[in-house]
Amino acid sequence: MKTAVEIETEEQAVKDLEGQVALVTGASRGIGFAVAERLAAAGARVWICSRSTETVERAKRELSSKGLSVEGDAADVSNAGQTRALMDKVLDKEKNIHIVVNNAGITRDQLLMKMSEEDWDTVLDANLKGAFLCTKAVVRGMIKQRYGRIVNISSVIGVTGGAGQANYAASKAGLIGFTKSVAKELGSRGITVNAVAPGFITTDMTSAMSEEQQEAVLKQIPMGRYGEVRDIAECVHFLVSKAAGYITGQVVQVDGGLAM
Repeated sequence: MKTAVEIETEEQAVKDLEGQVALVTGASRGIGFAVAERLAAAGARVWICSRSTETVERAKRELSSKGLSVEGDAADVSNAGQTRALMDKVLDKEKNIHIVVNNAGITRDQLLMKMSEEDWDTVLDANLKGAFLCTKAVVRGMIKQRYGRIVNISSVIGVTGGAGQANYAASKAGLIGFTKSVAKELGSRGITVNAVAPGFITTDMTSAMSEEQQEAVLKQIPMGRYGEVRDIAECVHFLVSKAAGYITGQVVQVDGGLAM
């Protein structure tokens, strides 16, 4: 019987994305980094972005040290000018973009009564407007090549809501509506658009929760554990692969059964 390590090594050895260019936003750490690593391991030439040049360069070094083909640049995807400049740079070098994973996101949790307008705008701009700007920047090229894979990273909170997270929940629910609408627009052009809604994944965000909060959430998860970033990366890899060519407009909840 093969070990888990042997199975994982075989999965990563399958180069089913060779010849494709993928852009992953918010890829300097956590889920975005894991997605970038998985797509690169599958043979894609991956471009990563984050708001900080320092974090982008650190992520590039780490991924390149594993023999993966990675480029990247700093960009605030909620800024139209920076997003356009990033896309122009990628397209100038690569000519085509085949895959986009809109992962960039932030939180500014606060009870509604205390939530500032700035906190509302900042979260909606980063989480929802960023996906709009990046997607709009690539669709013309995808339509021309009659092929594309777009995956938006939503959240289980966008499905269930969350106390103290009105801005975050609205942005992630908005991504679901955005996903379905764009999927209907682009389906006839050979472009699929799907969303992944992670549950509670072991990242810097969940580690910020108190021990009591973590234990309370764990009791609600049927599978009895927090997810790992690899769980999300594998789902994204499937959705951008040829195997998922007839799947579009869907929301895949990767949450251990938390929200059924």
